Amino acid sequence: MNDAVLHCESEPSDAEFMRLALQLAEQGRGYVEPNPMVGCVIVRGGKVIGQGFHERFGEAHAEVNALRSCGDPSGATVYVTLEPCCHFGKTPPCTHALIEAGVRRVVVAMGDPFDQVNGGGLTDLQQAGIETVSGVMDAEARELNIAYLKRIQTGRPWCVAKWAMTVDGRIATTIGQSQWITGDESRCDVHQLRGRSDAILVGMGTVLADDPLLTARPAGPRTATRVVFCSRRVPDASSKLIQSARDIPLLLIASESLGDESLNPLEQLGATVFRCGTADPVEGVREAVAHLGSLGMTNVIVEGGGELLGSFVQSGQIDEYHVYMGAKVFGGRTAPGPIGGPGFEQLTDAVALRLIRTAQIGEDVKLVYRGGC
Repeated sequence: MNDAVLHCESEPSDAEFMRLALQLAEQGRGYVEPNPMVGCVIVRGGKVIGQGFHERFGEAHAEVNALRSCGDPSGATVYVTLEPCCHFGKTPPCTHALIEAGVRRVVVAMGDPFDQVNGGGLTDLQQAGIETVSGVMDAEARELNIAYLKRIQTGRPWCVAKWAMTVDGRIATTIGQSQWITGDESRCDVHQLRGRSDAILVGMGTVLADDPLLTARPAGPRTATRVVFCSRRVPDASSKLIQSARDIPLLLIASESLGDESLNPLEQLGATVFRCGTADPVEGVREAVAHLGSLGMTNVIVEGGGELLGSFVQSGQIDEYHVYMGAKVFGGRTAPGPIGGPGFEQLTDAVALRLIRTAQIGEDVKLVYRGGC
């Protein structure tokens, strides 16, 4: 069949309906990972006759849910935020469902780089005589699934560094007091972020200082694995993390300097251990992030403390920074800042960031940055 028939130009209304599909897709955040978020809208005669989104991992994809929501989709145009799958996974191929439904045209925001799709979905539709358009609101679709794209293309999760600090850049007073720098509203925002993430990462300094549980309260759609980087010490058996390890996943990232005599008892209490092949904290971070990706994790939060955040910054593993600025000033020459470690000596070596968004949360301000300025 002539490619000119199969590949059509976008129409003025395509962006309007794709925008609705993107809004639907967003509703799957936190529920569908490690799958991508996908939304689908079915239109005939300029009117929406069906819509759906991928609601939960392992369940029906967006296209199937949209087809189920309408009576007769034959001859309709389908708007989907990601190239339809063409392989048998946990569900049958969406391309088969669209072909069998007799749709006339499929408009896709972006292709799926997953190696079992990667253009094959569009090819299947075209070979069945269905007109296709791709690239409608491509940038918005990529932003929606930026973490999924990173994991598929690099094998590593999207890493978010999070900290709270005062207006003058301190994360604690000169004697170490830090609770609370921000207000209740900001802490609620952090718990929502935790509830959509696959892992929460801290160092032993945080464990020893705060004895945290590291859970989302209230619980979100995901139960994050608590991840502790252990270079010289491990959590005490009586700590909240170890005491809850049989109920809430706990992963210890152990330096090669730690022996089995320290780690085996904690494994018997429910913790999982990943043994790094290095004692260098920066290389250990790189190994650990690769390991988290191998576990299928898509979004992880690095909550500190300063030494761990410093190692992540030095290793270049941070994708996004979430900075909560509390309406306080601590002052003090020895009051700590958020990023420890050796730092960068030269200004030209500093990590350049670009501001993505800002928000006022109560009396606090949230700043979100990404690298690649």
